Amino acid sequence: MNTPETHTPVCSNFHNTIEFIGRRWMGIIIYTLMSGPMRFHEIAASIPGISDRLLTERLNELVKEGLATKTQLDSSSKKVEYELTPKGMSLKDVVVAIRKWTEQCQNL
Repeated sequence: MNTPETHTPVCSNFHNTIEFIGRRWMGIIIYTLMSGPMRFHEIAASIPGISDRLLTERLNELVKEGLATKTQLDSSSKKVEYELTPKGMSLKDVVVAIRKWTEQCQNL
């Protein structure tokens, strides 16, 4: 058993990743995008209670970190589509494992 004196320090990359995924709504946005490319309104409709402002902020963070792409569908409108990159899709096993764990531990 590890005591505080013998506990291995947490890697800063691990800590940063957990903090990133754990941001409000981030996990469910990633989970939603795992089903494939989606337009903004489709993502918003899939996540009841999220504000447009916060969804925009989180999607921009995913794009900035290289976990998602934002593609303009045509040059004459503001229609865009979001999709997880291979780096973003590599989180699938983690997100699915968390979902399975929450289904087993429904009393959180």
